[in-house]
Amino acid sequence: MALKSIQWHQHTLNLSYEIINPTAKYDMVVLHGWGSNKELMRDAFSKEMDTFRHIYIDLPGFGNSNAATTMNSHDYAEIISIFFEEVGIKKDMIVGHSFGGKVATLLEPDLLILLSSAGIKEPKPLKVWAKIYLFKMMRFLGFSALRAKFVANDAKTLDLHMYETFKKVINEDFEAIFRHYTKKCLIFWGQSDTATKLSSGQKIDQLMENSQFKSFKGDHYFFLHYVKDITKAVENFYISH
Repeated sequence: MALKSIQWHQHTLNLSYEIINPTAKYDMVVLHGWGSNKELMRDAFSKEMDTFRHIYIDLPGFGNSNAATTMNSHDYAEIISIFFEEVGIKKDMIVGHSFGGKVATLLEPDLLILLSSAGIKEPKPLKVWAKIYLFKMMRFLGFSALRAKFVANDAKTLDLHMYETFKKVINEDFEAIFRHYTKKCLIFWGQSDTATKLSSGQKIDQLMENSQFKSFKGDHYFFLHYVKDITKAVENFYISH
């Protein structure tokens, strides 16, 4: 593991990262999802794709990387771009899971790999809207200390900056960004995913100009069970193109 200190606006950020196969010619950056870290992605992919230099990064606010202020997905992409420039990383291929998929898309690599990416706003069930309304009323009445009982599980342990970041990124609509994406993209999805539904993956594929879509049995972390299938599909894509 290594740490890289970068300046982003008036903030100093220390980004934790790990490089595997350091002498390989082409770069493969792997970005984790919300609430996860580089170790999960490293354990999944590090034994595959040995013709690539693997770069695993803790996004700001996760793992061993700090977050100094509230951010949105565009801020994350800007920060990672600075990191690329200072460490000398090429955007040959970027793999992004869930929230990391949005950041990866904004970075516009030569080949984008999306794993159950976030970015399509899905309708909230009535009980979710009721919970939001109840929480807002309780906050208005001075009961904000009870927030932990009502916020999403992904946000319960977050500090103030990351909680505000969570509220921003979860409400982002990337439909226009996906629609105008012209570079090559391979999209992989879990058929039983409830965090980002299968229909969202299919919609991203329809929106994108130059994409291929494949689904697998499993949930939001389906890729942990199909790493060899996914990397084989990626290798075949490279061979055929």
